[in-house]
Amino acid sequence: MELCNITGLKGKVTIPGDKSISHRCIMFGSIANGTTQIHNFLSGADCLATIRCFRELGIEIEVESDYSSVIVHGKGLHGLSAPEKILDVGNSGTTTRLISGILAGQPFDSKLSGDESLNSRPMKRIIEPLTQMGAHISSILRNGCAPLYITPAQLHGIHYDSPVASAQVKSCLLLAGLYADGETAVTEPSLSRNHTELMLKEFGADIRSTFEIGSSKATAIIRPCEELYGQEITVPGDISSAAYFIAAGLIVPDSEILVENVGINPTRAGILRVCEDMGGDITLLNERTEGGERIADVLVRTSRLHGTTIEGDIIPTLIDEIPVIAVMAAMAEGTTIIKDAAELKVKETDRIETVTDNLKAMGCDVTPTEDGMIINGGRPLHGASIHTLLDHRIAMAFSIAALVAEGTTKILDSKCVDVSYPTFYDTFEQLL
Repeated sequence: MELCNITGLKGKVTIPGDKSISHRCIMFGSIANGTTQIHNFLSGADCLATIRCFRELGIEIEVESDYSSVIVHGKGLHGLSAPEKILDVGNSGTTTRLISGILAGQPFDSKLSGDESLNSRPMKRIIEPLTQMGAHISSILRNGCAPLYITPAQLHGIHYDSPVASAQVKSCLLLAGLYADGETAVTEPSLSRNHTELMLKEFGADIRSTFEIGSSKATAIIRPCEELYGQEITVPGDISSAAYFIAAGLIVPDSEILVENVGINPTRAGILRVCEDMGGDITLLNERTEGGERIADVLVRTSRLHGTTIEGDIIPTLIDEIPVIAVMAAMAEGTTIIKDAAELKVKETDRIETVTDNLKAMGCDVTPTEDGMIINGGRPLHGASIHTLLDHRIAMAFSIAALVAEGTTKILDSKCVDVSYPTFYDTFEQLL
């Protein structure tokens, strides 16, 4: 994909469904009694991996040709069947970690494996606490990564003090807690995205959250239950996908973009706070709540941005948006410091390295650090060949950078956007 400098992005766009919520709809619907109907499901490769896995586990899932409607015929907490082959999770860390919590409580053996990138991502963060719960889960290659092997075990409720704020770790343990013999609690150093807690409550789970007074620590607590119950769910637009259009609206000259139906759950909406801190002209319209999730239309206009410091508790609310935030920082006046974001190293790529290498290639003054980066913005960017390393968020973030860079930018392996946003480039055509 080759892109050039442009001006004047105008119009409105509707973002595909939230990836995190789409995954959970399929999983929770599969282990619920009755039918779950899902509207605005994200048809990205990661979410399709979740559908594929649950079909292998004996769940009937009907899909409209355009994914406008997905119907999951749930079989209850104990209705899954032994898979006949290794469950292929593709490139999806969410699928891998969340489904492991469900499989840990099943009366059959299962194996999980993905592509080369997935099989290099850290799984000790779920293996160790699941083992504390009594689960029989192991890394087949004994390297702390997938492929994983899970065999039947009696699970016990525990109180796990997580060293990282990770929605995937928390969700894995809460799902395992549905099959435990007592209460399971997960305490995080700060609150990670809480879609699992909100949605499981809608499905009928006995789940609650608490916060420590005078501290940022958050605890989610679940008790085993007899049944979950199928729901009708409309998935809000994914703010991680909306982030690229928000950034484009802020940094491309003479632009005004309305991004419709965006999920603005506070545990996900850190990018809106950062944009405002940088001087961005952002207005939330038509705010509402559906299915426990906050939603709004986001109006964005070209702005003169300035540097800021991004650190601490806000990081878990925008970890996936840091690549495009770094692009905004490159165009902002002054210095932006991103820290406390070491989690970037264990994404689809080491995103600290990948972002800084590509920004340098475009002429940005950027320095990587152990847990983030320092970006001295305001220097003109120029076109370059962008090495995505098959990371969808790198491809999309640097497609935005290309719009404000002099000359032509080539996004290598741009097809990788299919992981989370198959129609990404088509959507941009609506604004030209």
